[in-house]
Amino acid sequence: MASTENTANTENTKSRSKNRVANQAALKLLMETYPKAFSRTEVRPLKIGIQEDLLADEKIAKNKIKRALASYVRTLSYYRSLQAGNARIDLAGEASGEVSAQEAEHAKGKLKEISRQRREREQEQRKVQAEKEKSDRLSNKLEQLVNLKGR
Repeated sequence: MASTENTANTENTKSRSKNRVANQAALKLLMETYPKAFSRTEVRPLKIGIQEDLLADEKIAKNKIKRALASYVRTLSYYRSLQAGNARIDLAGEASGEVSAQEAEHAKGKLKEISRQRREREQEQRKVQAEKEKSDRLSNKLEQLVNLKGR
């Protein structure tokens, strides 16, 4: 049963990695095609309905647009850009609406949730590492005892 779980976890990890690569490639294409709207260094809130504008422009395939947008709007930088009153931008980088107080609060909640999840993951990793170190110490002591007895 454990090996079945390990196989499933390995497959899941490979799938996530493959999706991540595809998402990043789609995002790169979006940034190259619309540099005034999409940037890694100058992340700004996007116009509501920008997906429809991208689809209507027909420069990028629908599945790539969805992947890229999903990746872009879920970054910490994007959530941080969602401050009440900040201008939203269209594909040309021009102002097209602004971030509402409710949207800013939602983004703030998302940032808190991401931070909480990170802390939990880090705590779990520290716990696993501590258990591994404890197990290694015990194995070393047992090995030393076996070696003493064998003399």
